[in-house]
Amino acid sequence: MIQREELASLIPHAGLMCLNDVVIEWDKESVLCSTQSHLRIDNPLYKNNKLSALHAIEYCAQAMAVHGGLLAREQGATLPPGYLAAVRNVELSYTSLNEIKQELMIHAKQLMAQGGSLMYEFKMYFIQDKGDTKGEEIKVATGRATVIQMVKAG
Repeated sequence: MIQREELASLIPHAGLMCLNDVVIEWDKESVLCSTQSHLRIDNPLYKNNKLSALHAIEYCAQAMAVHGGLLAREQGATLPPGYLAAVRNVELSYTSLNEIKQELMIHAKQLMAQGGSLMYEFKMYFIQDKGDTKGEEIKVATGRATVIQMVKAG
């Protein structure tokens, strides 16, 4: 498990803008993060005491950046700067994230990486507690994203 301080060192966001709290697991293809920052009133994305579900895309994009940072670190490198170029097939099941009281899970799976262009499939969900049995996974957001890294030519 990778805690928030180490996680934050892998992405360009700092302080409260680092939205994910923990990397639960990761491998060469994917990363699973968790967070409760959607419940923190000092979350910088709050507006009028609400955290729009559209911000799920930012949470997922940060998970993608963490994944890229972990892969780069494994190779003894640092992640080049990048930007979210496109999102597709986004489905949101809620209007605001702060109406969800459970810990949020953020999963990002790399589908393609070629020449500084990356494609990820992402989902955000939470586990609905069922008492003694394993809880049910409740979808919050899903979609696909294209990330373009600013790789030096040459």
